[in-house]
Amino acid sequence: MTTLHLPHAGIVLLVGPSNTGKTTLVNQLIQENQILASEVVSSDQFRVLVSNIEFISWNGRPKDESDALFHEYQQISSAAFDAMDYVVSKRSKLNKLTFIDATHLREEEHDKYLQLGKKYHVPVIAIVLNISETELLRRDAERDFPRGRNRIKQQYQHFKNALRFIKKKPYRRVYLLGEDELEVLNISRLENPLFIELGNGIDFIGDIHGCYEEFLEILTKLGYLENVEGYYIHPEGRKILSLGDVMSRGPRSIETLQFFQKHVAAGHAYMIDSNHGWKIARWLDGKNVTMAHGDEKVAAEFEEYERKYGREATEELKEQLKTLLVDAKSHYIIRKNGVNAAVAVHGGIKDHYIGKQSGRISDFCRYGDNEGFDENGKPIRKDWSIHHKSSELILWGHDPKPQPLLVNNTLNIDQGVVFGGSLTAYRYPEKQFVSVKAKQDYARVPDNPLKEWERTRLDPPNIMKFLDGYSVLTENYGEIIIYDDGVKPALDDVSHYTRPLEEIVYLPPTMSPTPKASQLEGYLEHPMEAFEYYQSNGVSTMVVEKKHMGSRGILFLFKNQEVAKDYIGRETVGAIYTRTGRAFFKKDIEEQMVSVLNEDLVKSGYFETHNTDFVLLDAEILPWNLKAKDLILNQYAHVGEMALLDRSKLKDSLQQAVESGKDVQHWLKEIESGIENARVFNEVYQNYCWETEGIEGIQIAPFHTLAHSTETFFDRPHIWHMEKNKEFSGISRLFMETDYRVVNDEASMKAAIEWWEEITEEGHEGFVVKPDSFITRQKGKLLQPAIKVRGRKYLHIIYGMDYQMPENLSRLKKRNPGKKQRNALKEFALGVEAVNRFVKRESLERVHECVLGVLALEAEPIDPRL
Repeated sequence: MTTLHLPHAGIVLLVGPSNTGKTTLVNQLIQENQILASEVVSSDQFRVLVSNIEFISWNGRPKDESDALFHEYQQISSAAFDAMDYVVSKRSKLNKLTFIDATHLREEEHDKYLQLGKKYHVPVIAIVLNISETELLRRDAERDFPRGRNRIKQQYQHFKNALRFIKKKPYRRVYLLGEDELEVLNISRLENPLFIELGNGIDFIGDIHGCYEEFLEILTKLGYLENVEGYYIHPEGRKILSLGDVMSRGPRSIETLQFFQKHVAAGHAYMIDSNHGWKIARWLDGKNVTMAHGDEKVAAEFEEYERKYGREATEELKEQLKTLLVDAKSHYIIRKNGVNAAVAVHGGIKDHYIGKQSGRISDFCRYGDNEGFDENGKPIRKDWSIHHKSSELILWGHDPKPQPLLVNNTLNIDQGVVFGGSLTAYRYPEKQFVSVKAKQDYARVPDNPLKEWERTRLDPPNIMKFLDGYSVLTENYGEIIIYDDGVKPALDDVSHYTRPLEEIVYLPPTMSPTPKASQLEGYLEHPMEAFEYYQSNGVSTMVVEKKHMGSRGILFLFKNQEVAKDYIGRETVGAIYTRTGRAFFKKDIEEQMVSVLNEDLVKSGYFETHNTDFVLLDAEILPWNLKAKDLILNQYAHVGEMALLDRSKLKDSLQQAVESGKDVQHWLKEIESGIENARVFNEVYQNYCWETEGIEGIQIAPFHTLAHSTETFFDRPHIWHMEKNKEFSGISRLFMETDYRVVNDEASMKAAIEWWEEITEEGHEGFVVKPDSFITRQKGKLLQPAIKVRGRKYLHIIYGMDYQMPENLSRLKKRNPGKKQRNALKEFALGVEAVNRFVKRESLERVHECVLGVLALEAEPIDPRL
């Protein structure tokens, strides 16, 4: 019995003259549910599709008619094959199986489909139906539309020629089927060997490189237990998936390979093909391979193994391990509920390679995207990850990084354990990292990639990379596109005005006002609209914090000057900068500020207690006139004084007119209202101003503790951040505590609104409403991290002293904060991303693209009063 092994995807050419039973065969396979009807294309089918005609017979016609009909048939056939080949190419691109029902008697037809298979990385097989000429002629005579004796005989001669060249073509398989074989045919439909079902979970392991001790340690941390048979089994049924390079460079390559040989064979683990794995496989197979770059250590281990166990045992082991390495797949696709969720690969992969196999794909997956070698013989790696567009998370290794690196939905978990770094595991679908530190630097090479990464971490970014616009992939917002018209002014700021790039690790987002104007008469903003926004998005607990009328400031404070050099490349105890990255204070004042803060933090034991080298704070710095002195003098003080003077003079004139009997009472009433507006205007801005002497009189209200040197705090609720605010206020006289309330029911909401009314009537700015969680989502949508609600008096200095006049207020209530809200979310996501990257010790360029993005968004034209 002949078995047809059908691939899960690819091209199947049916070969044979008319009447060999090609159509009968595919119809039989469809009826037996071996293939789908959609998996079959035929030349006859496409002739009908393009022309409404399946067959033209010119037999027995006069020559002129015969020639005309033959020419018409050729035109139809040409169009039919063009259309059919287009469909075949699209199906191949989508990694589908396609049977082609046509005669395929000419060599160029075979070459065409073999090239198509090569182009789209799908296998091509040929099923050749070998039926005798006599039987073909008999069958033709019984057809409704016989092809004719001459034509059948001519096709049969072409077929005999085809039998000779088919054997030489690079088909994956060729099946030659006669009448006997067709009667007892068995079909085996292969599944895609690259698919893995997620099951109870998979633990991806980065490059092990023979660090067997660390490997066993991480298995223990992951919860795997060794049974009596020596298998490491997880009690929850999870499986191990190695991203390759399990050997070479490290001390115990053979033991690591034996582990995977045993566990892969038993179905407890998977292992990906890799550059070192492929090289060792060829060496084990006796190929002439130069054993360098740590591979020589594997050879040395085998020499020791042979001395210990003998040649026969060594050759047997070599054969077993060669089979393990040769059979390793270029990549695996992890499927969750039948949907592609993740891709495991060693060095990299292109989206259109996913799920396919070929020599070219295997090479790319082993080595990534390279463009030659540098002067030291090391490959120059191109960034393949920037082209990843499909939805799968791609997990890879090969290129050691100090920390797991998420770029464009690709995650590198090779943390260079063999170079003295860490061995990383990624638990999926939990999306949790587990790691163990290396016992030592086993490789001991001068070009240690972790040290090279650290050495170049603070290298200046390539500005040209950003100049024409770029995009940033953030964990919380997804891809954020930064357009060139915002980048250019942002780059100008960075070049001329901001602090050094390495100090700017975070820029805070703009803060959105209430999504809707207040429905209450006389109010433009009111807390109710902020509460309703969060409640309608499923937030039941909110925190309201008193808004200080100061200026936003970021405090980056170090334990001492020496540790600062490790993080930003120079010695300092701290920096304080504005929300646009500029120095907040003049140099002498800043030096005094950070010196006092450092002394207070050190004295309190803060750095030791929290085991951190630095603390990063988002704060409000008072008084307002520290940064807004020119604005106050030129815009507020001058305007307020002149308005009060002019309106008072006009009132005197109107009062005299009234006394002389003129009917101007309505004007007098209006100007009295205007005088009150001017008085409030002058009162309000002065509430936020006071004189300072050096650092005396300066107050800092830190409302977000963003990060320590080992962790970020975006997972902590806002109540925790306010408790930290209280902690800092007890550490230094420069820090001040901020009043806040928790809103979680009608009573607390009513109390919060009353508090807002009370403080705003006293002239305070208002408060900020935040969801309890720092990062909050509703149905996958990121919610505003904070909404400011400003009081009626304060808004005089924002919208003008007469903004509450009915006609003005009516117009202002139509304001559209949509763009402000969108930018607030983008800037928030970029800020969080920047801090996360910095704490993970990613490169300056990776942090800088987030910071520059915030500056670019701030350059967009948005009503500054919102």
